[in-house]
Amino acid sequence: MNKIASYLIAALLSIALHLVVIAALLINWQPDSKKIIVQPQYIKAELVELAAKKKLPQKKQIKPAVDLKAKQREIEKRRAEQQRQAKLSAQKLKAQQQAERERKAREEKQRQAEIERQRREAEFAETLQQEQASIDAKEDKKAANSYLQLIQKRLSQHWSRPPSARRGMETLIELRLVPTGRIVGVEILKSSGDLAFDRAVEQAAFKAAPFTELQNMEPRVFGQYFRSVKVIFNPEDLRL
Repeated sequence: MNKIASYLIAALLSIALHLVVIAALLINWQPDSKKIIVQPQYIKAELVELAAKKKLPQKKQIKPAVDLKAKQREIEKRRAEQQRQAKLSAQKLKAQQQAERERKAREEKQRQAEIERQRREAEFAETLQQEQASIDAKEDKKAANSYLQLIQKRLSQHWSRPPSARRGMETLIELRLVPTGRIVGVEILKSSGDLAFDRAVEQAAFKAAPFTELQNMEPRVFGQYFRSVKVIFNPEDLRL
């Protein structure tokens, strides 16, 4: 802009100078006088338009198609590898879960087998125990019966027949014994109806004691049969 203004000012000054010269010539013009022609230096004014430089568009660098294809192949390759790894992880997890289920199934099967084995052993042991208990019970009862017969015999031997005794009289007594065979108590559970007969039975029990044979008895047999013994006293030799 400064250069343009300079050119304009120079042009205007040149024109003004020419006008002044022409006016002077017209005012002082003499036909016969020697003409003096002053030729001013002309300044050529030119209007210069400064145009802004246009930026040339940068040429886009066109990458080779080969690079794009290679990059796409690389992306697809990574994606395929990720999918393969994910598939392998899923297969591994599935295999681990299947192995865990099989392990638990085996353990449960073993546990059930152990429970069944213990049940069979318990049943077998219980069967043996019941059989042994049955055998022991039979043996104990057999032994108890022999001792009961002994007590009845000893009672008969020590019984003194009262004058009021009659055939068919029967007295049920309960003897309380200790393991030494000693009697600690006698109770009439069922009377014969004759006081003298019942008293004779009580006296016979105390005379017959102690039953020392009971000391040879198994403790379980004594505990089951002879802590409290019920005896029916019914002598067969009565004739009255």
